Amino acid sequence: MSSIDEIKARIDIVDLVSETVQLRRTGKNHIGFCPFHSNTRTPSFVVFAESGTWRCFGQCNEGGDIFSYVMKKEGWDFSEALKYLAERAGVQLKPVTPQDQVAAEEHDRLRELLEEAVTFYRHHLTATSAGKTALDYLHKRGLKDETMEAFGLGYAPHSFDAARNHFKSKGFSDKDLLDAGLLTERAAEEGESRAPSIYDRFRNRIMFPIRDERGRMAGFGARILDPNDIPKFLNSPQTPVFDKGRLFYGLDRARKSIRTQDQVVIVEGYLDVIALHQAGFTNVVSPMGTALTEHQLYLVKRYTRRIVLALDPDAAGAKATLRGLQVARQAMDHEQEVVAFDARGLLGHEARLQADIRVTTLPEGMDPDDVVNRDPAEWERILENARPVVVHVMETLAANRDMDDPKVKNEIAAQVLPLIEDIPSSIERDTYRQRLARLLRVDERALQGEVRATPPRRRRGPARPAGAETQAAPKAVGFAVEASLALESHCLGVLLRRPELSYRIDRALQEHGM
Repeated sequence: MSSIDEIKARIDIVDLVSETVQLRRTGKNHIGFCPFHSNTRTPSFVVFAESGTWRCFGQCNEGGDIFSYVMKKEGWDFSEALKYLAERAGVQLKPVTPQDQVAAEEHDRLRELLEEAVTFYRHHLTATSAGKTALDYLHKRGLKDETMEAFGLGYAPHSFDAARNHFKSKGFSDKDLLDAGLLTERAAEEGESRAPSIYDRFRNRIMFPIRDERGRMAGFGARILDPNDIPKFLNSPQTPVFDKGRLFYGLDRARKSIRTQDQVVIVEGYLDVIALHQAGFTNVVSPMGTALTEHQLYLVKRYTRRIVLALDPDAAGAKATLRGLQVARQAMDHEQEVVAFDARGLLGHEARLQADIRVTTLPEGMDPDDVVNRDPAEWERILENARPVVVHVMETLAANRDMDDPKVKNEIAAQVLPLIEDIPSSIERDTYRQRLARLLRVDERALQGEVRATPPRRRRGPARPAGAETQAAPKAVGFAVEASLALESHCLGVLLRRPELSYRIDRALQEHGM
């Protein structure tokens, strides 16, 4: 028996779930209110004791075993859930390989060094005359001392060797400092005989500690004080513990609020996150100036499927928002939905996006921190008025375009129609198709023809971390037979691949009188 099977055998899923969910026995199963979405009317969360599985038949429409339950509840990855459940079950996991042990020790040492760096930069912000300029700037941006302390803000002195000398005196080597991204090495140019020069990476900058979702130090973001310096923002380089495409700034502090509020707000900058948290809007994170990545969306969808993008309103920000929407659409799960028979008598199925993605419109020339410092109520109104992704994309693509040009109409339709087809509600899909038809000044039947001509979207699994195992998508199988047999064949095929969909198949059979 594997460790995973032994853990499942030792832990009763009913006991595990009952610690946080009030369950009521109904026959062989147990039912209660889902802990992952707000609902106090209809219990939709079912625990199947015999199979050791759970399922939400309501808004979440998800299910799994004890591992997936703990992962979703705590926002952990599988390895974290495995360690927790193994300890709970008293199961001894197989020891890690020597290579894994060496890597873990290296990561721990780098994180220890980075924690030391937080203290070093904090000291230079709060206790040196050179840091007063940075402190005054942060005060002018509306930040309180207790907020700066909570986020660990600091100041990197205007020196090429202050950090290097300090950390070497504490026993860290140049290699440690380079590996942690605190030093920069410039190789000798061709023809030079000198040794490579090594110096502090961050100089005369405000320092923003960047932590992973578990609160462990990963790296730094740094903002200039001298407007003549470049670049304006400088992050740690990629290191064994820092990859900015796999981190969200502020997620360690925001994840509980994201789960509680069932919504994440994504803004652009460090100061936006800090100012909003200071004002009580604690479900806010930032991709740290980089374009949104699938892995970043993979991180937040552990906690919520409701995403609000609040990026800059200028042209560059609009393009970044559109790119972010595309990534979000790719990264979030799509549920295969059984639909009606087509003209050939074959049962169709389409992928519907299991996420609510919205976009805010910020006042011209203002960032989120400007808005919340001026009036927190205004920020609340902006979030309340966030537009559905379909509406935002329609209006953004149509702005300042020649809507009499058929090619422009075709381009807009090609980008908007897939978003419309992602929507689970047929009423909403029809409503948005009508809206798009009015915008393009075309007959709605032309848009429906485009939809029929577009190959159905294949279901895409969640984004995976680098190195994770992947599995090829199952190939679709069609049967040119009469409708009833096509339905039966398709249902059997779906059930073999995804047995948790049995309730949907049962409903479809009932609807067709079978």
